[in-house]
Amino acid sequence: MRLRTSRTTSSRFLRGLSLLAAGAVVAGCSAAGTAGGSAADGAESAAVKVGLVYSRSGPLAAYGKQYREGFTAGLAYATHGTGKVGGHPLEVIEQDDAGEPAKAVAEAKGLLGKGVRILAGTTDSGVALQMAPLAAQNHVLFVSGPAATDAVTGINKYTFRSGRQSYQDILTAGSLLGDPAGKKVTVLAQNSAFGQANVAAVKAVLGARGARVSSVLAPPGAGDLTPFAQQVKSGGPDLVFVAWAGASAPALWTALNQQGVLDTAKVVTGLAGTASYPVFGPAGGKVSFLAHYFPGAAVNPVETAMIDGITKAGGTPPDLFSPDGFTAAQMVVRAIGSGSPTDTAAMVKALEDWTFEGPKGSERIRAQDHALLQPMFTARLTGTTAAAVPHRLSALPMTAVTPPVKPMAG
Repeated sequence: MRLRTSRTTSSRFLRGLSLLAAGAVVAGCSAAGTAGGSAADGAESAAVKVGLVYSRSGPLAAYGKQYREGFTAGLAYATHGTGKVGGHPLEVIEQDDAGEPAKAVAEAKGLLGKGVRILAGTTDSGVALQMAPLAAQNHVLFVSGPAATDAVTGINKYTFRSGRQSYQDILTAGSLLGDPAGKKVTVLAQNSAFGQANVAAVKAVLGARGARVSSVLAPPGAGDLTPFAQQVKSGGPDLVFVAWAGASAPALWTALNQQGVLDTAKVVTGLAGTASYPVFGPAGGKVSFLAHYFPGAAVNPVETAMIDGITKAGGTPPDLFSPDGFTAAQMVVRAIGSGSPTDTAAMVKALEDWTFEGPKGSERIRAQDHALLQPMFTARLTGTTAAAVPHRLSALPMTAVTPPVKPMAG
């Protein structure tokens, strides 16, 4: 397959791609999202252009890197190392959105002008909410990535997602909290699309079960987080749900620990990337974690293929959003191989109600709103600083963390 960015592709990356191809696992086509053997419509030799718009720079660049490395491994796996789907070479064109919606839309428009029919990526929720309408206006397939806002689900018939959504996080947290009836729950988050989506999800899930839900929202650029930790503690919550992303996370956990929040309430948060483990320090044992993914969480052949592929390519160790990229690649190959390299309606039909084995386990794309139903995990951290290691407490099947159906908007 041909992959290029706005810069020249390095020889190191090409060598990594060759290693990925050599290490790809050949599995059953429909079960694991691998390429079919017959050519789709159009000239067999015509390349299919895929635009990858993600955060190569900006505050979520680390997450974007995980996504991109997972995507590359997923293409090698899903195409059996050939880089082709039904005889069509894949040409992936990468662009950096820097986490800025306006830049993402501008880059995506440029890609559409080059004949791209499939867009993937999107690390940031605010970016995804701008990219989805663009896909609908231009009748192209859009596979959103780590962006967790629930608003992406059902936004239009052209938009899918390869990661989890906030509602699934909350359902997973609920499995840790027991009966929330009558308890005070405070959501501590940034005042962003991601944070607001988490507040809405906690109210929809735990509030519907009798919890009294309030929120403390901090500006995304806030430096001193002590006042927000104090505000949480003064509310006397039984449960604190922390939804946070970005570089200010260490300062947040320091503030929560110093203000005694971790000692006076049960605190639940998402298990973020490996780099975040040291920020908890001795407080890690006081926190309950819901987990989208961590290496070893699923223990299935596809996860093994993802880990091996990324490792052999010389990438960073698989992390939180590696599966989002890998799954996106499986979806792209499915859309082309079982749908069409040129007809977006056929791509959409090929993805709807598709059940497949992903790096997290058994997953399904719900036809009604394109929610990605998938397993989720709970975990705890043992050890401190760089030696902290996540251990799975439970694996919740996709049926246990299924968000309600959302009517398709368009």
